[in-house]
Amino acid sequence: MSDITRIDTGTRMSQAVIHNGTVYLAGQVGEPGTSVTEQTKSILGKIEAQLAAAGSDKTRILQAIIWLADMADFAEMNAVWDAWVAPGHAPARACGEAKLATPEYTVEIIVVAAQ
Repeated sequence: MSDITRIDTGTRMSQAVIHNGTVYLAGQVGEPGTSVTEQTKSILGKIEAQLAAAGSDKTRILQAIIWLADMADFAEMNAVWDAWVAPGHAPARACGEAKLATPEYTVEIIVVAAQ
């Protein structure tokens, strides 16, 4: 039986969980009410910080799931994403539209990475 490590654990959830060398991050959101660009930049910064805390980095992301409140924001979010992804290290990715926790959130990103 392998160990499970939880990082920044609260009552409802952990921000990261590590099991068998795989890092699972909780969905990350940006500052509510800011632009799609600003929310995406903020989210990607949080992802980098969480991965670092777990002993990983963005070159080790295996999968990303992106939720947009409105698919009309796809190009704006992708402009930030494409500039951020390490060349040659693009993960498997999905992007869809979903009603997020509050109307002020426009983007949520979930990643799974190798440690």
